[in-house]
Amino acid sequence: MSARERILDAAAVLMRTSGLAETTTRAIAREAGCSEALLYKNFSDKQHIFTAVLKERMPRLSTPDALIGEATVAANLTSMVAELVAFYRESFPIAASMLGSASLRAAHRESVGRLGSGPDVPAQIVQRYIDGELAAGRIREDVDSVTTARLLTGAALFEALQAAYGDDPLDDPHDLARSIVTAAFRGLQ
Repeated sequence: MSARERILDAAAVLMRTSGLAETTTRAIAREAGCSEALLYKNFSDKQHIFTAVLKERMPRLSTPDALIGEATVAANLTSMVAELVAFYRESFPIAASMLGSASLRAAHRESVGRLGSGPDVPAQIVQRYIDGELAAGRIREDVDSVTTARLLTGAALFEALQAAYGDDPLDDPHDLARSIVTAAFRGLQ
């Protein structure tokens, strides 16, 4: 396993258990069994590590282009929302400590801005899927893709917050996703 992989694994464990605010680069290096110098050879700063953990160690989101025209719109949206619930459930404990600190939020905004990432990306992925299905004629043409994507993403985030608060591991987020999509899908047909 490469040093970068060890660093990401260590960072993911520490960020989940201690939160972003309490996870120092020194602690990550110690957990990964490497020096801080090696950590900085692989990552520019702690925010870069955080972003890499989110991209590489959290549940993945489907690529919208691969779903367009496949299965049914409801089935695809259910899969995407289930992925969002799982992603948010895993990342919420990490992000919560960052959201509670004005200085960490500011540093995070600046860092993710440089990396082309941010909290709007999941909704943009869902929106890209909806726009593709609109273009394919599988969704009513008057559907507002931005608002629908935010509705679905927001519902997934809420369910993940509830699960994190209740220490519920959410073994199968598909049931939650199915309920969310069923309610929203009535307006898409």
